[in-house]
Amino acid sequence: MTDEALRARSAREVFEDHLRLAAEHRFAEDLARNVSPSCVVLERRGVFRGREGVRELARWLEDELPGARYVYTNRMVEGRMAFLEWTAQIEGVRVCDGADSFLIEQGWIVAQTIHYTLEPVDGEADPPARP
Repeated sequence: MTDEALRARSAREVFEDHLRLAAEHRFAEDLARNVSPSCVVLERRGVFRGREGVRELARWLEDELPGARYVYTNRMVEGRMAFLEWTAQIEGVRVCDGADSFLIEQGWIVAQTIHYTLEPVDGEADPPARP
């Protein structure tokens, strides 16, 4: 797909492509195709800027939930906004309240919010420490 075609995609197309590439563990391709170089992400640990900020958050999530399978429980797109609810679980740790929102313009994710809480699974170890 040409860059012109990528930038002409609807918010729904960008959102679905982002989720598909994430599920296929094609992070580098997802960044290049879908995440604006000037993207801003708001997350409980602060404000993260650009693709390097997105990479840093992805590393932290993988450290907290290594190899987790994510279940998307709700997806919504309206205009240039998208919303995702999700859960994940690995041995000893789960997330029941994952929620991300996206602002998508001109074929790019230009802003995102991320929220999730790591919870110990009953009878198992505490969740990993957060960076």
